[in-house]
Amino acid sequence: MIYVDADACPVKPEILKVAERLDIEVTFVANSGLRPSRDPMVHNVIVSNGFDAADDWIADHCGPGDVVITADVPLAVRCVATGAQVTGPTGRIFDDTNIGMASAMRDLGAHLRQTGESKGYNAAFSPKDRSRFLETFDRLCRRAKAVTPKSGE
Repeated sequence: MIYVDADACPVKPEILKVAERLDIEVTFVANSGLRPSRDPMVHNVIVSNGFDAADDWIADHCGPGDVVITADVPLAVRCVATGAQVTGPTGRIFDDTNIGMASAMRDLGAHLRQTGESKGYNAAFSPKDRSRFLETFDRLCRRAKAVTPKSGE
């Protein structure tokens, strides 16, 4: 299963393309409306507007053999802890080897923004980011599919 932190995800079309090609179910989770799909392999979950409601839903449902797409580092921490494979929309992989540093850097950035030392501007999403995401996401999906037993096995 693929779980997508969908509210501000810039790579939804790429996710659908890879998921369809590899025959993997996708669940988009968001606080607001999502475009419905007629594809029975695509599910939309709308959660409350409560703080971290989408993150909580994803973290509660993902696990080993799943792929999660999120730019939210605290959610990535939670998903890595469940054994899920996690990537951001720029193709950045979050795993046991780097999640601690990613979390520390996020906290440092938040501190610098609070103290006024940094403006906190994010780089614009680029075609290179989209390409790197596609490569990473395809690899993670193939790996997840290889280790996930098919129904009835």
